[in-house]
Amino acid sequence: MQRSRGTRTKTRNVLKKKVRARGLSPITKGLQTFEAGEKVNIIIDPSIHKGMPFSRFHGLTGVIIGPRGSAYEVSVKDGNKTKIVVARPEHLVKNVN
Repeated sequence: MQRSRGTRTKTRNVLKKKVRARGLSPITKGLQTFEAGEKVNIIIDPSIHKGMPFSRFHGLTGVIIGPRGSAYEVSVKDGNKTKIVVARPEHLVKNVN
């Protein structure tokens, strides 16, 4: 029998919220706006399934390329390659550095 390999495999601990942070996130996270060239951290919000980037990119920092519909294109270094990740603003946090 073949085991299931869905989009959220091996993410039991990566996509787990703290006990007091459980439930839906505030609406203001979805209303964030970003400019091209701005640095962002990809922090996946497991309570919002739409626009969720692949789990490999959780915790990485990238640069906003531009908008794509209601989401944003983020350029991320993955090893020696630069990849483009499409993520909604609920899963992006402005980089303080």
